[in-house]
Amino acid sequence: MVPRLLLLRAWPRGPAAGPGAPCRPLSAGPGPGSYLQRSIVPTMHYQDSLPRLPIPKLEDTIRRYLSAQKPLLDDSQFRKTEQFCKSFENGIGKELHKQLVAQDKRNKHTSYISGPWFDMYLTARDSVVLNFNPFMAFNPDPKPEYNDQLTRATNMTVSAIRFLKTLRAGLLEPEVFHLNPARSDTNTFKKLIRFVPSSLSWYGAYLVNAYPLDMSQYFRLFNSTRLPKPGRDELFTDEKARHLLVLRKGNFYVFDVLDENGDMVSPSEIQAHLKYILSDSSPVPDFPLAYLTSENRDVWAELRQKLATGGNEEALSKVDSAVFCLCLDDFAIRDLVHLSHSMLHGDGTNRWFDKSFNLILAKDGTAAVHFEHAWGDGVAVLRFFNEVFKDSTQTPAVTPQSQPATLDSAVAVQKLSFELSDALKAGISAAREKFDATVRTLTVDCLQFQRGGKEFLKKQKLSPDAVAQLAFQMAFLRQYGRTVATYESCSTAAFKHGRTETIRPASVFTKRCSEAFVREPSKHSAGELQQMMAACSKYHGQLTREAAMGQGFDRHLFALRCLAAAKGIVLPELYLDPAYGQINHNILSTSTLSSPAVSLGGFAPVVPDGFGVGYAVHDNWIGCNVSSYPRRNAREFLQCVEKSLEDMFDALEGKSLRT
Repeated sequence: MVPRLLLLRAWPRGPAAGPGAPCRPLSAGPGPGSYLQRSIVPTMHYQDSLPRLPIPKLEDTIRRYLSAQKPLLDDSQFRKTEQFCKSFENGIGKELHKQLVAQDKRNKHTSYISGPWFDMYLTARDSVVLNFNPFMAFNPDPKPEYNDQLTRATNMTVSAIRFLKTLRAGLLEPEVFHLNPARSDTNTFKKLIRFVPSSLSWYGAYLVNAYPLDMSQYFRLFNSTRLPKPGRDELFTDEKARHLLVLRKGNFYVFDVLDENGDMVSPSEIQAHLKYILSDSSPVPDFPLAYLTSENRDVWAELRQKLATGGNEEALSKVDSAVFCLCLDDFAIRDLVHLSHSMLHGDGTNRWFDKSFNLILAKDGTAAVHFEHAWGDGVAVLRFFNEVFKDSTQTPAVTPQSQPATLDSAVAVQKLSFELSDALKAGISAAREKFDATVRTLTVDCLQFQRGGKEFLKKQKLSPDAVAQLAFQMAFLRQYGRTVATYESCSTAAFKHGRTETIRPASVFTKRCSEAFVREPSKHSAGELQQMMAACSKYHGQLTREAAMGQGFDRHLFALRCLAAAKGIVLPELYLDPAYGQINHNILSTSTLSSPAVSLGGFAPVVPDGFGVGYAVHDNWIGCNVSSYPRRNAREFLQCVEKSLEDMFDALEGKSLRT
C-alpha cells in the first residue's frame, strides 16, 4: 500500500479568452450562465513556462534521509544505515543519479517523478477502495431548504458542468498562489500578464511574488475512468461524451447534460431527469455490478474482459465516458462517523470507484466527492470542490420551489442493463464478500478540539500545522511508547507536472519534545516546553518549505530505485536495509485540507497497523478524522491527541501540566 494525497498529461487547449472578451457570464438558453467565470487570463496561460521540478543533489537527499531516520533508529541501527548511505552515495547511487539527471534533461516537457508516480499507482494491484481513494465532504448549503436531495443534486450537477465548460473554454482563472495578492491578484496585473507570451508568463507572475501552479491534471476531472488491465491499468478520457452517469440503489442511468453543440441542457431538464430517477422503484439488483470496481485490479481486469465480450460493451462504454458519476443514496447521514464510512466506501453497491470522481448526495442532501487517485492529486479536486460549493450555494440554478421541466424523462433517461454470465455473477458475489469483510475491519472516529486553533497558535508564533503534527507524535508516544514513520503529503504543483513530496514530521525535535511532555512533564517549566515547541515549529516549517520546493528525499530515492529496476541493476543495499522498509511503512499517514467548503475529509490507513489521519486547523478549533484497522485503536489515539493538545495549550498559557 502507498500513501495518497490530502497533484498528468499534456493539456488539450480550448479557445482562450481574447483581450476584448467580456467579463460577464454568457447565457445558455433560459438557464443560468454557462460559465463560472470569464478569466481575462487564459486558464493554461502559465503552463508552458512553469519551472521544472528540480532533482535534489544526491548528498542533500542522503543528509535529509538520515535526519528523518535518526528518531526512528537506535544508535547501532543508525550506524549501519549510515554506512549503507555512504556506500550508495559514493557508488551505485552516484551513477544512478547521473543517469536520472541525463534522462530528465531529455524529457523537458514533464517532471522526473511524473512517469514513475503514474506507474506506481497504475501498476498497484490492490483494490482502489480504502487503499487509495479518499473523500472530501461538503459543508451543508447555508440555506437549509436548499439541502433537499433533489435541489442540491441539481444545483451541484449544474455547477459541475459550468466548471467543465469554463475549464474547456480556457476561461477558468489560472491556479495561482499569491504571496502578495494586493499586487498580483488584481485586474491591472491580469490585463498586463495576458499579453506576455506563455513561454515567459511565469516569470512575469514571479516578479510580483505570484506562483502559478501546474494544471495539467485538470482535464482528467471529466469524462475519465481508470480501466483495469492485467499488470497495469490505463487512464481513459473521452471528451466527446455528453452524458452524466447516475447511480441509485445499484442501478445505472445515463442522460445527456450537454447538447450537440456542447451547451448545457437547462437546469430544469436536469432536475426533471433526477426527479424521475429518484422516483424509480427498482430494487437493488441481486448482483450489483459496482462491487467489481472494489476488486483486486487483476481479478477485475479479467472479469471486465468477460463483461465486455458478453454483450455489455456499449453499456460499459457509457459508464467509462460519462462526464462524471453522480451517486444518489437512499439514506440520511446520522453523524460524522457514518458520514466518513458512507463517503469513503459506502456499501459497495452505489459507487463506481474507478471514475475520476463520484459526486455523492445522501437523502438529507449531505454531499461529498470521492475520487480515484491515479490521475491526480488534491489540488485539482479541491479547486473543483471549492468552485462547485461556491457556485451552487451563491448562484443556485434551481430553488426548492422550482418546477422541473415538463418532458418525458422515460425517453431521455436510459437505464443501463448488463448481461451477467454465471462466471460474472460468481465474481460479483466474491467481490461483495471480500468488500464486506474488509470494510467491517475499518474503524473511523473524529475529534473536535474547541479550545483554540490558528488564531491562538499564530499569536504564539507557532505554525498551526506543526502543532497538529506534534500532537500526533505525542499521542502515538503516549499510546504505544515509541516514535514511528510518519507521512505528511505536500503538493509540488508549483512545478511542471509536479505531484507530491513527503514531509517527514517525526524528527529529533518532535521526539525530544514529545518525551518531555509525556514522560517527564514535571521536570520542565512551561517556558522550556514552549522553547521545545518553537524548535519543532521552526524545523517543521523548514521541512515543509523544502518539500514544496521539490527538496524532500522520498521522491528522489523512489525515482532512483525505479531507474535501477528499469536498467536491470541489482537493488542497491540502501533499499534492502530494514530501516528503509521501516521508514516507508508509514504508520501515521496524515493529510490536511484547508477550505471553508470542506466539512470533513478522510482516507484509510496505508498499512494494516497504521492510522489514516485527516485533519484541519481552523481559526478557533482543530478537527481530526482518524481511521484504523483492528491492530490499532482510533478512539484511544484521538483521546491521546486531545490530551496532547490540552497539554500544549496549557504550556502556552503558562500553566503547569495536568498529569
